[in-house]
Amino acid sequence: MKCFFCKGKFEDKATVYMIDLENCIIIVKNVPSQVCAQCGEVSYSHAVAVQLEKIVNDMRKAVTEVAIVNYADKAA
Repeated sequence: MKCFFCKGKFEDKATVYMIDLENCIIIVKNVPSQVCAQCGEVSYSHAVAVQLEKIVNDMRKAVTEVAIVNYADKAA
């Protein structure tokens, strides 16, 4: 697969996904991703994007300012 921006080649890598919500920052470590070797653009498969959305929705309910989650622990 080619990068949408620079047409570089994607490589499979584990990355960190971070989202800043109004009341909480959620960090998900070890997310399976495709990263462009040329420009660094990160892309997720549909299944990973769905799982990230589920993790964020679950963590949104937590009473904490910062949540750090390991993707593999929540993907099971």
